[in-house]
Amino acid sequence: MSRRTPPAAAAVLPAALPLREGLPPVVGPRTRLLVLGSFPGEASLAAGQYYAHPRNQFWPLLSALWGVDLRALPYPARLDQLCARGLGLWDVYARCRRAGSLDAAITDAELNDLAGLRRLAPGLEAVAHNGGESARHRGLAEGLGLAVWRLPSTSPANASWSFERKRAAWQAVFDAHGVG
Repeated sequence: MSRRTPPAAAAVLPAALPLREGLPPVVGPRTRLLVLGSFPGEASLAAGQYYAHPRNQFWPLLSALWGVDLRALPYPARLDQLCARGLGLWDVYARCRRAGSLDAAITDAELNDLAGLRRLAPGLEAVAHNGGESARHRGLAEGLGLAVWRLPSTSPANASWSFERKRAAWQAVFDAHGVG
């Protein structure tokens, strides 16, 4: 009797994946520092909210820095808090193909128009990249004469940094731009 092993599931080819659209920027005339991620994960896209994955440390980190429980607030009120403090949010990629939420799976990425964003945020002075994939494009902000920082990712995939270590790194950048 021969045993037959079923073939492995066929891998999804990147070209077969839909081109996903990112989220709009969260900025205003008072924005001084822009946190720039790579591209929203599945949970964020489904919710239409930045950093919606329950294990992402973005909102808990800002809550710790500002002494306000942002997670307890409705999402629009969270964004109001950011704008009032001079912090903006956006992503490097406007659209891309990706299976899942890992940055390593991003293909066919199209960059957002960071130069055009400055019209909406004339006081923008710095960009803080939330993680390595975003930081690969640091030249976009440097080319605009903006200060550039690389922050440790708030993603649950970045388990090598403790929450306190991340908080200290983020605090230093926020303090440098008056959003701490």
